[in-house]
Amino acid sequence: MTAPRPPLLPLLSVLGSVTFLGLGTSWAKHTLFPLVGAEGTTAVRVGFSALLLLLLWRPWRWPLRHGDGRGIVCYGVALGAMNLCFYLALRTIPFGVAVAIEFSGPLIVALLASRRLADFAWVVLAVAGLGLLLPGGSGAGTLDPAGVLFALAAAAMWATYIVAGKRLGHLHAGHSVALGLTVAAMVVVPIGVARAGTALLSPTVLLVGLCVAALSSAIPISLEMVALKRLPKQAFGVMLSMEPAMAALLALAFLDEHLRPMQWLAIGFIMTASMGCALTAQRRTVTPAVSLQA
Repeated sequence: MTAPRPPLLPLLSVLGSVTFLGLGTSWAKHTLFPLVGAEGTTAVRVGFSALLLLLLWRPWRWPLRHGDGRGIVCYGVALGAMNLCFYLALRTIPFGVAVAIEFSGPLIVALLASRRLADFAWVVLAVAGLGLLLPGGSGAGTLDPAGVLFALAAAAMWATYIVAGKRLGHLHAGHSVALGLTVAAMVVVPIGVARAGTALLSPTVLLVGLCVAALSSAIPISLEMVALKRLPKQAFGVMLSMEPAMAALLALAFLDEHLRPMQWLAIGFIMTASMGCALTAQRRTVTPAVSLQA
């Protein structure tokens, strides 16, 4: 007997989440970077995202256990640092490449949770992909080393955010994400204000920042929560692995960022490693995290 096909709605939800994330980030890089820089862009994106999710989920309705406050602070600080490092990376390296490098963070967390010898193949494939992208690799081309380092820092923060999020697994996802983004805003908004000053109060910046926050946080999180309720974690992880390719395609369309063939190959390696890791994750407890990295 063949297994039933997964319903179309959750698959479209993940595809929509990845697409909206890429659109929001591409718009932010194209419109907000010239006006308020990477730091100011992070501030308005995370700040408005926190406000939207506070209004949507009203987390004050749910009680917190003893120790949850410290966990939320760790979760939020990692989330804020991840977003800041990612946008700093986007100043000098292509969007698709930055996402591919950043994907090494959750991939490493998933692989470390495995005890299967077969997963060693995914480690090799991921390392090969990163090797092509890092400075000195044949696919790196003229990638800025500072941008690559910021992307790697974002990967480390994404891994930290996943580990911290697991400790809050007893909370409703909307509860933990809304509070975590509030802490993240407290981290990055002062940095954005110090960098951009009163330019953050420009009507254009505020309007675009609000739209970017909706596109890259509120809508994707809502869609992913729909998908997670209806898809196995393995299928969700495989679908989410499309993100680097989607980012590269949207950057090509909206930012005119052309990648070298070896960079596309490297992205393919990392995506394949992520998909393979998700498919073989039969007994792991690592839950795919919502996409708040871009």
